[in-house]
Amino acid sequence: MVGWRRAKWSNWQRRSTQDQVETSTRWVLFSTPWIFYFSGSPQIVPNVDDAPLPMGLVGLIYLLGLVQCLLSMRGLRKGMDFYLGTGPVPVRWLVAMVVVQAPIVALLLTLVAADWVKPGPAVALALFGSLPGPLGVYGLCVTPRRALKLVAALTTALTGAFAVAGMGWASLVVLVIFVAVTGCIGVFAPRSSTWYLSVMRELDQARTVQPRLAVAEERLRFSRDLHDVMGRNLSVIALKSELATQLARRGAESAVEQMEEVQRLARESQTEVRAVVRGYREVGLQTELAGARGVLRAAGVDCRVEGGTLEMPPEAQSALGWVVREGATNVLRHAEASWCAVHVSAVDLAGGGPAAVLVMENDGVSARPTKGGSGLVGLRERLAALGGTLTAERTTDPDGAALFRLRAEVPVGAEFPGGADVPVGEDAGVPPVEGGAVEAGAVERDGGAGLGYERPSGDGVGGSTATG
Repeated sequence: MVGWRRAKWSNWQRRSTQDQVETSTRWVLFSTPWIFYFSGSPQIVPNVDDAPLPMGLVGLIYLLGLVQCLLSMRGLRKGMDFYLGTGPVPVRWLVAMVVVQAPIVALLLTLVAADWVKPGPAVALALFGSLPGPLGVYGLCVTPRRALKLVAALTTALTGAFAVAGMGWASLVVLVIFVAVTGCIGVFAPRSSTWYLSVMRELDQARTVQPRLAVAEERLRFSRDLHDVMGRNLSVIALKSELATQLARRGAESAVEQMEEVQRLARESQTEVRAVVRGYREVGLQTELAGARGVLRAAGVDCRVEGGTLEMPPEAQSALGWVVREGATNVLRHAEASWCAVHVSAVDLAGGGPAAVLVMENDGVSARPTKGGSGLVGLRERLAALGGTLTAERTTDPDGAALFRLRAEVPVGAEFPGGADVPVGEDAGVPPVEGGAVEAGAVERDGGAGLGYERPSGDGVGGSTATG
């Protein structure tokens, strides 16, 4: 039994946050018919005569209420699928629930007409235990206005029917209140929960579309740059080639000069294309920091960046830029993070040379370590070629929460100002985010032993986000 519980809990932890929220919301919604049933239906027993026939009718009401709860669970599932656009209208389930509800109302009318039930809220509570299920399924399939019209019509019809059966005016007032409130709860509780799930699905789809849009934009940029470089040169090459052909047919010596010009343009074009491709492949640290911050914020992760404009060779900038890109990708793919902190600093190595250190830290680490991929291996090889190192470790914060820390260290040569303080915010070359500058906390300058991240006080997206 213990092993089974552990397996279920482990499977639950491996699910994504969206899957966990959707599953828990569905089961809470499926349990509401039972909550209404067990809180309302038993109240009729002490208010009914002890004779065998009235008690038999009450027992039949209980039995039909149980059937209604079972039908409501399945009907709500089908209604939610229809609302979310993944299933048809659950007409058969609505008809089945109406068929079950009608005898419940008829039996209650019989008890009232025969004067076998005492005045009070007993009848209203019995309806409270059986009406929310079918009303909830109906509310998921129609507009709110139409559902409210049904609640109003149902309240009027039930009030009239029980008044004809002989129910007193005080009990009728209680009946009207209970049916109206029950109808509104039954209609809007499932609808609001399902609307919440639909919004979450749309956000998840937006998160999957955003990387594809980024790739498409980068392809457009590259094609535009390539067109700007090659368009004019290819046009000039075509014209000069045609001119050289005409001159050669006439035997003019200037044809050779034109072909030499074509050769020069071709070589220049080749050089320019290589420069474009080289710029496309190279990664800038400041660009990657700004891009990672924007992508993580769009994904709901509060990202703080400090020290993005240290002076260092282009090779070190590119290597650390690849680290930021891989780290941000891992946060999005392998963590359910609420915050991420990036710090770039200057340190003096033990051997006496200056180095640039980048530390990237985030929460939301899965309980189970993921399988190692090729991304970090490639980064280690890239940094090793420059004499640098890369470490990745799981750790915990003072509160015991799991953290993941990625630390990259690259020697930068004697011209690097080791240990110098770093400008942050507007002076760092990246425009500040709304909300102003951020106090980064006690950030250690000895190589990133701990970022001292101060969790945001807001919702983590539009609140205090650091500039970099």
